[in-house]
Amino acid sequence: MKIDSIDIEKTLSDAKKVIEAGELPSSVKAVFQVLILLVTILINRLKLNSSNSSKPPSTDPNRKKKQRNAKGKKQGGQNGHKGYRLEKIKNPDIVKVLKVDKKAIPSGKYKEVGFETRQVVDIEIKKIVTEYRAQILENDKGGRYVASFPQGVTSDIQYGNGIKAHAVYMSQFQLLPYNRIQDYFADQMNIPISAGSIFNFNKEAYDLLKIFDEIAKKKLIQSPVVNVDETGINIDGKRRWLHSASSPSWTYFYPHKKRGSEAMDAIGIISNFSGVLCHDHWKSYYNYKCLHALCNAHHIRELERAIEQDDQKWAMEMKDFLIATNQEMINSENILSEAAIKIARKKYRDIIIKAEIECPSPPKIEGKRGRTKRSKSRNLLERFINYEDDVLRFMENKNVPFTNNLGENDLRMTKVQQKISGCFRSFDGAYIFCRSRSYLSTCRKHGVKITVALKTLFEGKLPAFVNDS
Repeated sequence: MKIDSIDIEKTLSDAKKVIEAGELPSSVKAVFQVLILLVTILINRLKLNSSNSSKPPSTDPNRKKKQRNAKGKKQGGQNGHKGYRLEKIKNPDIVKVLKVDKKAIPSGKYKEVGFETRQVVDIEIKKIVTEYRAQILENDKGGRYVASFPQGVTSDIQYGNGIKAHAVYMSQFQLLPYNRIQDYFADQMNIPISAGSIFNFNKEAYDLLKIFDEIAKKKLIQSPVVNVDETGINIDGKRRWLHSASSPSWTYFYPHKKRGSEAMDAIGIISNFSGVLCHDHWKSYYNYKCLHALCNAHHIRELERAIEQDDQKWAMEMKDFLIATNQEMINSENILSEAAIKIARKKYRDIIIKAEIECPSPPKIEGKRGRTKRSKSRNLLERFINYEDDVLRFMENKNVPFTNNLGENDLRMTKVQQKISGCFRSFDGAYIFCRSRSYLSTCRKHGVKITVALKTLFEGKLPAFVNDS
């Protein structure tokens, strides 16, 4: 690695040789060795990026975007791609007739033979106030009878379901802060809304989603494969954890003080699950007796680090093997023959044999208790040795994905929310966010538009796919 044209690794190597060759006091030599170790650790951290660690691409220095036309295709929509464009409608809301200025054309007799049309699509944002006037009847004895108001109309003046759904949409889906939502309603529609009202709308949505919450958990428990992940969140200035469980059709989020089994038991999905659990090797997941599948996207990044920082040849072979096997699965529509699986396992084990020679287990230090410290490359290798079935489960079960990207993608908007807001002020806000996002994410997976999903919710109903469950 070079910094300002200085080869850091060569410089460190030269420094080590000087220290070893020089007749320095042992105490001075020890100080220099510690300094070299610290510099080495810092340099290794500088080398980490999104391709060899779990760091996000946004942290990469001088990040280069991948070329989308790397396959030689022209930019833009490809043949067969369903495009999107404005289409004329038969019954426009407003029709403006344009007459020919007869002064600008030659004199003569003319008759109208038709017209040419052009349509302009625009929007009008305005508030709509509906006043309900309940008839009052009075009989000759003074008895008064008042017509019933629609269900939910309980105050002299109140916000309608459309405003509630729109506010929740901007808060929980678009992740806008409360003050920006207030500005939007005040500027665009001249409707004053307090931060407390926006919170109450979110809380009402949370309460209405109680049934959905129970159904989502039940559906995930019954799924053949569930992708799980967890990420740190800030609640009232303290480090907490947001857990997710996902399938191609359902999403569930839940916040908790803990990261491990205590939280997973409280959620109640994994503890009742008997399918295949796809994750990134967080050890707490192995407390549960279901089958497991490990995320190979994590493995490829860790192998890349072993190649770049530890010069591990076996890591390159394992990386190429995983990528090639996954491509073979794609080419065969996720079904490999028993013979192909047997060949793949042999290749995997041959790589492990070479790796054991190149990256052996460190010798036991006499008199020292506990497990001998291992390098990162050795720890990775031992994972490949001890969890072979979980690493390769994707090639034997067509429902098991090669990566845990589904779970990670579902969590991504949580990180966006934390960047915007910094934290949740309380667990109540975190609970509201998690249940709302679970619902909205699931609706998108079923092709239900978010605005429709929220409007339906405030009308006291849930989308058909939930009711059919």
